[in-house]
Amino acid sequence: MTTELNRYTDFEGLREQAVALRREGLSLRQIRDRLKIFNNDLLQRLVKGEPPPEWTKRPNAKDDLRARARELRLQGMTYDRIQAELGCSKSSISLWVRDLPKPEPRYTPEEHRALMREGLAQQRLTRREEYRTVRQTAEAELATMTDQELLTLGVTLYWAEGAKSKPYSRRERVIFVNSDPNVILVFLAWLRLVGVAEERIGFRLMIHETADVPGAEQYWADLVGVSTSRLKPTTLKRHNPLTNRKNTGETYRGCLAVDVAKSAELYHRIEGWWNGIVARSINRLR
Repeated sequence: MTTELNRYTDFEGLREQAVALRREGLSLRQIRDRLKIFNNDLLQRLVKGEPPPEWTKRPNAKDDLRARARELRLQGMTYDRIQAELGCSKSSISLWVRDLPKPEPRYTPEEHRALMREGLAQQRLTRREEYRTVRQTAEAELATMTDQELLTLGVTLYWAEGAKSKPYSRRERVIFVNSDPNVILVFLAWLRLVGVAEERIGFRLMIHETADVPGAEQYWADLVGVSTSRLKPTTLKRHNPLTNRKNTGETYRGCLAVDVAKSAELYHRIEGWWNGIVARSINRLR
């Protein structure tokens, strides 16, 4: 640039000409050609501080969006509402309206929290209704159940939740423990299907000692259709005050153990059925 300046000893004179041409509405290229100055840095210095003429400015596709965003901001809208209205980014909105006064909040902090709680409650209610419909639809898909299906279900249920023999401890007796009353009823229906007589079935309550033991005994006895005298002595679990148990309150009724007497043969049948289920399932993967 020093060499270029040496060609033009009267910088101020050149600047005066350049500014005059700029104010006449000439573009930088036109000024360059008129004054024969082909150094861009020098040319920029000569017209420094002079805005370009309007006709040289390219139209901005976002001009309408910017104007609309400013209008909405003046109406008191937040960035989120403007974004939802115009579909543009928050960063662009912030750039366009940052010189405008911040709108007064529509709600107090307490009102805002109350609205959020109300919205969340409505969302949960809507979700519960949707899930209820899903459950009803799924239940209708199993309108009937064959004996074969119940047999498979019971075997699978037992193998997941029932007592099983181990190589180090052979216990060939059918014992099923669960806290879900519906699971217990399904298992009892399965026992009836495979021919287990009612008198071979025993029941025992297993529950924490701090719970309502008599109430739980009556609940399970009513569920399986026997008197409390038919229940075997309840197994009480000692309460550890250092643990933070969640299974407390009126709905906590412990677990019911279903014990089938003289059930070694039935246990081996269950194991055989389960092996069959595994084999058929693996075949489907091949």
